[in-house]
Amino acid sequence: MFQGLTKLTLDAKGRLSVPARHRDALVAQCEGRLTLTRHPDGCLLLYPRPRWEHKRAELVRLAHSRRVLQRILIGSAVDLDLDSAGRILISPELRTAAGLEREVFLSGVGEHFELWDPARMEELEKKQLAEGGLDAADDFSV
Repeated sequence: MFQGLTKLTLDAKGRLSVPARHRDALVAQCEGRLTLTRHPDGCLLLYPRPRWEHKRAELVRLAHSRRVLQRILIGSAVDLDLDSAGRILISPELRTAAGLEREVFLSGVGEHFELWDPARMEELEKKQLAEGGLDAADDFSV
């Protein structure tokens, strides 16, 4: 399971260094084989490849009315491997789609990661909280 929020910097080529604590887990879990794709909220999703393959199979089985979700998630998916320095290369198309420029938040959210432009993430969280975004968590206590 992945958790925590880390502020990272993309290099000039669009590479992201995965923090050692996550990199070690990814190498052990999937030999550094990953899949990166878009999410409708405006972030990128980074999955260990075996987990993505399971998720992709679920997406393929969705009803035709969910075609837009299939198009976004499956249509944007790119298989990646951690390089010898523990980095991934994020394509210009995916960087543009998520508004990623230099500063990036890597958020571990269980079985995968989200990659966010910090301002976009803050804006979405504020909007969702103002709209009652925590209502669904009524039966969860901290």
